[in-house]
Amino acid sequence: MAIVTAAVVATLLPASGIGAEILDWATKVAIFCLFFLYGARLRPDQALAGLKHWRLHLTILACTFALFPLLGFLLGFLPHAILPAALLPGLVYTTLCPSTVQSSINFTSIARGNVAGAIVSASASNLLGVFVTPLLAIALMNTTGQASVSVGSIVNLVLQILLPFILGQLSRPWTADFVARHPKLKLFDQASIVMVVYAAFSEGVREGIWGLVSIADIALLVAVCLVILALMLWFTWWLARRLGFDRADAIAIQFCGTKKSLATGLPMATVLFAGQPIGLIMLPLMVFHQAQLMACSALASRYARDPEPDAPAAA
Repeated sequence: MAIVTAAVVATLLPASGIGAEILDWATKVAIFCLFFLYGARLRPDQALAGLKHWRLHLTILACTFALFPLLGFLLGFLPHAILPAALLPGLVYTTLCPSTVQSSINFTSIARGNVAGAIVSASASNLLGVFVTPLLAIALMNTTGQASVSVGSIVNLVLQILLPFILGQLSRPWTADFVARHPKLKLFDQASIVMVVYAAFSEGVREGIWGLVSIADIALLVAVCLVILALMLWFTWWLARRLGFDRADAIAIQFCGTKKSLATGLPMATVLFAGQPIGLIMLPLMVFHQAQLMACSALASRYARDPEPDAPAAA
């Protein structure tokens, strides 16, 4: 609700003049603090402890950072009548983002899946995503001309995302307990994301992004996101069963392997694609995020009611 409201308010009342300059700097500071907290919050020892179940984690990471990017590459071949060119970069970027942490774990728990496995895989996905997602964006989006990740963007990425994330990891001996004791710090995460959305759409409105897409284009985007989500929900379940995983592991693979993180993806996009129509790049990730929450909520509820469903209700 807050994210949608921020986009609407930015469309009607975009920041401009000195307010836009102040918002730009405030957003940069918020992103720095946000990734510092991510680093302080994520436990690298969980990933090491989970190596004994390496097949589960490798399967989830392969879905997140190999299969999804392959879909992103194939999206470039869709005709513009199905996917408008202005929305293609954002949808491709969505396929490159890491998995969510909190919702993946929550849905796995509700569905009576392998919660420990979900914790390790989701955490590992975010740890790797800080490094892997920009590399995938450079490799896939630069080479296909869908977007440009410049040298300046890489420098900003190091200063605003990698540096605070590493500092957060290094600070864990002193900050981990404080972060754990103050769950309301999540409010800062949420406020930062809302600020990023407002700033991005304000910039987009000043540059006339809504003149590049129509209501019909957005409807097509929603349809494509739903098709991708349904395909991945079905495939991750099918793959898990074909590889011999039990039901609890299959649930963790399905929920962790199909998610894309708004909390990590939006701030990262702001840095990676500075100077480009960032609002349009963010829009597909926002749509996919909302769709995955609704679909996975329904699936988790069904799994909780049915001890052993025959197949996932991806459709």
